[in-house]
Amino acid sequence: MTPALRVVLADDEQMVRTALRAILAGEPDIEVAGEAADGDEAVSVVRRLRPDVVLMDVRMPRVDGIRATEHLLAAQGEAAPRILILTTFENDAYVYDALRAGAHGFLLKRATADELIAGVRVVARGDSLLFPSAVRALAARHAGGRRARELTARLTGREVAVLRLMARGLTNAEIADRCGVSTATAKTHVAAVLGKLGARDRTQAVILAYEHGVVAPG
Repeated sequence: MTPALRVVLADDEQMVRTALRAILAGEPDIEVAGEAADGDEAVSVVRRLRPDVVLMDVRMPRVDGIRATEHLLAAQGEAAPRILILTTFENDAYVYDALRAGAHGFLLKRATADELIAGVRVVARGDSLLFPSAVRALAARHAGGRRARELTARLTGREVAVLRLMARGLTNAEIADRCGVSTATAKTHVAAVLGKLGARDRTQAVILAYEHGVVAPG
């Protein structure tokens, strides 16, 4: 039997944590292992419980979700949990900073129960949960004006094309279909893009693409 996904809830509002726990408790493959009321407590709880996924509120007292994300990913390396940011507004600047810090995606607090459950499973299996339209809007506000050639010089022409498809939110299978290659080959191209850009995952690669103008917001 496959072990249940262990989740830690980090949010400064007790009612939010209670609601999240109630939703996830009904899933046989998900276990809420612990809770935290701020980023500092989240780091401590995660160290002790070693969960698979952290649902991390981005705005919390003392230590916010961005700093907590940075700390967890830097301190735990390969053993770090997958981090799913919770936010009220999809264009929150804090979300952008959290994604750049290495969070594996974000979910709006108004998401349905089904979207929450699906989001936990998506990041747990190693994928990123992001919404291309929201990332475009965030990147447009925070782009640093870096030149595209600084980034594309590291990639082959095919890899640049793959990066642009990644930025549109396409899966490996969809990228394979667009490029006329097998899914395995598309996966290899995606891995090469991540490696050459030094990106932890697809989310960070997409942010870099927008920041450098490889993909234009809008």
